[in-house]
Amino acid sequence: MVEEVQKHSVHTLVFRSLKRTHDMFVADNGKPVPLDEESHKRKMAIKLRNEYGPVLHMPTSKENLKEKVPQSASDSYGHKQYPANQGQEVEYLVSGTHPYPPGPGVALTADTKIQRMPSESAAQSLAVALPASQARADANRPVPAGGEYRHPGASDRSQPAGAVVMEGGNAKNSALMAKKAPTMPKPQWHPPWKLYRVISGHLGWVRCIAVEPGNQWFVTGSADRTIKIWDLASGKLKLSLTGHISTVRGVIVSTRSPYLFSCGEDKQVKCWDLEYNKVIRHYHGHLSAVYGLDLHPTIDVLVTCSRDSTARIWDVRTKASVHTLSGHTNAVATVRCQAAEPQIITGSHDTTIRLWDLVAGKTRVTLTNHKKSVRAVVLHPRHYTFASGSPDNIKQWKFPDGSFIQNLSGHNAIINTLTVNSDGVLVSGADNGTMHLWDWRTGYNFQRVHAAVQPGSLDSESGIFACAFDQSESRLLTAEADKTIKVYKEDDTATEETHPVSWKPEIIKRKRF
Repeated sequence: MVEEVQKHSVHTLVFRSLKRTHDMFVADNGKPVPLDEESHKRKMAIKLRNEYGPVLHMPTSKENLKEKVPQSASDSYGHKQYPANQGQEVEYLVSGTHPYPPGPGVALTADTKIQRMPSESAAQSLAVALPASQARADANRPVPAGGEYRHPGASDRSQPAGAVVMEGGNAKNSALMAKKAPTMPKPQWHPPWKLYRVISGHLGWVRCIAVEPGNQWFVTGSADRTIKIWDLASGKLKLSLTGHISTVRGVIVSTRSPYLFSCGEDKQVKCWDLEYNKVIRHYHGHLSAVYGLDLHPTIDVLVTCSRDSTARIWDVRTKASVHTLSGHTNAVATVRCQAAEPQIITGSHDTTIRLWDLVAGKTRVTLTNHKKSVRAVVLHPRHYTFASGSPDNIKQWKFPDGSFIQNLSGHNAIINTLTVNSDGVLVSGADNGTMHLWDWRTGYNFQRVHAAVQPGSLDSESGIFACAFDQSESRLLTAEADKTIKVYKEDDTATEETHPVSWKPEIIKRKRF
């Protein structure tokens, strides 16, 4: 029916053009101007060949189309509609991946849901309507590989890479295919960690821990106001340092000099000379308890964070306060430094994480995704990423702008500490004494540990305040509320068969909040 309408319109245009040409040879008084018959035919033939050559081969409809095609037929939306052919069996092919109704506002009924293949007569009429040259080209074209059906006159362009050819009604529409949801890749297998040593000696909560660069000893700070140095291999006490008058909240050993730095709830920041075991410098400026500290890896700069809602940058040698990093609205619980930009990262009880410009002393980026206080931040030793811990979940971020990567959910507790090794084992320690081990890349939680408290302690004293890997990353040390230091190591007897990864390709839920 549509082909006949097109034929009718073409021949109507030819008739009207010929009439305009005839009118050109009529004088103003209505009398025709004498014209040579041969020249008139020659001009008409030239005009037909030049202007209507491409369509003259189309057959003329033998029926009176005006009776079957009302010129003003339209629906309520203004779209033209054509009645079905009377007395002819015409079937239509509905293309696409879904059966569509014939027009906007038309309900999808049982009739419109049926997809019909074109009948033999309809296919022949379509072939007749094609130009002769195109029909010959289609006839001579080789059949595509794989038995794919190509409609006459369809484009010769090959399917793009990755396109999916859908069967059913010969519809090939990859754009409407539902994309497969991203799934978590299979996590790397990590051996489980087991407890093999418990070290006691402190008389209060062990709040902080650090391993020296030579991997010979480690240092802890406690609520008993002392700093203790322990032999890493044997776990025996080597030295006790006194000087703080309140809980020691942070300790770190310098890789650039034989210095140990400590901070505490007495607002003091101290530098200890380990050759003389004495305090050689004090850094004054914080107005409240100092909760954490870190050393810059390449320059002699110390960064501390405090309950006074600020972080301070100190020159190690001159004791001068280089910058006061203001912007947090509650206590700053953790601070980390790195050589690359941003060089300083802080986490606060105001639920935000701030990335700082060290030179300007100003905030570069503020991350507000967490809903609860951020007490722990850890930087990956190899990747340009970091993680933050909060009671809502653990979040991974990408430097330098703090782009969100993924959530690590499941450790439903107040997370006090995070640490990660170069193999991609992330450890989170919580206030309730639980410790979770994660695969950094996929966020898969491959082990959960809840060690028993020290005999004689209350169950409520089960809590992990700090944890750290030694320099060889073969031992994991935790500082706990039962006044002990626990040492873990990898289970050498474990294999992928004895401890398989209970992993299923679940859909990734990468929510921002």
